[in-house]
Order: sequence, then C-alpha cells, then structure tokens
Amino acid sequence: MIEFVIGMSLAAAAGLNAWMPLFLLGLADRVIPVVQLPAGWSWLSGDLALWIIGGLLVFEIVADKIPALDSLNDVVQSLLRPAAGGVAFGAGSGAQTIAVDDPSSFFADNAWVPIVVGIVIALAVHVMKAGARVAGNTLTAGLAAPVLSTAEDGASFALAAAAILVPLLAALLLILLIVGAIVWFRRIRRSGVRIEQERREAT
Repeated sequence: MIEFVIGMSLAAAAGLNAWMPLFLLGLADRVIPVVQLPAGWSWLSGDLALWIIGGLLVFEIVADKIPALDSLNDVVQSLLRPAAGGVAFGAGSGAQTIAVDDPSSFFADNAWVPIVVGIVIALAVHVMKAGARVAGNTLTAGLAAPVLSTAEDGASFALAAAAILVPLLAALLLILLIVGAIVWFRRIRRSGVRIEQERREAT
C-alpha cells in the first residue's frame, strides 16, 4: 500500500527532525497543484502554521549542531518528534500526492491508526538517533555533533521529499537508513570495546 510507505517515510523523517516533514507537507500543499492534504490536516498549509513550523525547523537545525545543547534538544524532542510523526503519518497517508490520486479509505475511516503508527515509528527512529548521538559525542568529545546533525537533517529532508514526490524512492531511503543505523551502532560498539580494552591495558 503506497499510502503506508508515504506515511512511514514521513514518520521516520519526523523521528530525525520533528518539523521537516510537517513543513514540507504544508509547503507542498501550497505550491504543488497535485498535492492536496486531507481536510482535517489542511491547517498545515496555512500561513500561520508554515511560519511557526518553519521557525521551529530553523531553531532545531541550529540547536542540534551545538555540542551539549544537542543532547538537551534530544530530551525535549522526545515528546515532540513522536507527536510530529503521528501528524506526519496521518496527513501524509491520507493526502493526494503525485503518486496517489485516490487515497485509501481505510486511513480515512480509521484516523487513529496512522497517528498511532506514526508515533511508534518516529519514537523508534528518535531513540535510535539519540543513542547514536550520545555515543558519537562521547567518542569525539562533541566534535561529531555538527556532522551527525547535518546528515540527519539531510536524511529527514530526503525521506520527506521523496515520500511526497517519489514514494518508491522513499522506501529505498528508509531501507538504507535502517542499514546505515545498524552499521553505525556496530562501529560504535566496536569502538567502545576497543577504548575499554586500551584503558584496561593502560592500567
């Protein structure tokens, strides 16, 4: 089901950056004629919503690149990213997009399902991101924060944009994100083991 792929990709994007998929959804509804949000989510494309979400997006992009502040930001975002994931999944899965002319009635008739699924997906991605950030900051004394944050923002943008424009590409990016996270965690774990062994040998 293409709507599920769209919603899942948008929710995963929200797990990396809460405001990126919401801003892109609202903007797409405004500027791309073939993209139309469901009536219940059309407020995302309103002037006030776009300005507020856009401002929050800029703030998160900046704050997430400052060592120490990025960890505090992740704590605050522990509630915001899952909530944004629920909204993104709900709005995206029921929207008319370039790839979807007639959204499935299942999500329209069961509006709570995409929201719950989006919350779970975004929370899982957020936990993974936060864990990787803590490990990366610990190993590099915070120097990796800007690089990791830029990669996360780029991945969030790519996932959200692809979900709206090319859902099959979004599915591929989602798979690559999962594989990349697994590889990253394995490297972090190996680095941690090596550092611990060096400490023991030094003592």
